[in-house]
Amino acid sequence: MTQSAFDTLQYSKKAKEVGFTEQQAEFQAKAMAEVINDKLVTKHDLKHQLNELEYHLTIRIGLMLAASITILAGIIKL
Repeated sequence: MTQSAFDTLQYSKKAKEVGFTEQQAEFQAKAMAEVINDKLVTKHDLKHQLNELEYHLTIRIGLMLAASITILAGIIKL
C-alpha cells in the first residue's frame, strides 16, 4: 500500500469538530484517502511511462529511417 501525506486521523478529528458523527468522519477520511492514493503517481509509474515512450519513439524513428533509406535507394536507381 502506498503511503501518502494525507492524515486520515487529523481529517477525521476536524470533521468531528464541524459536526460530523464519528462514523461519518471516519467514512469521509477513508474515502478521501482512497481518492488521493488512487490519483498519486509514483516514481515507478513515471519511469514505466518514460520507458514506454522511449520504446515507441525508438520504433517510430527506426521506421522513418528505414523509409528514408528506401526512398533514397529508389531515387538513386532512377
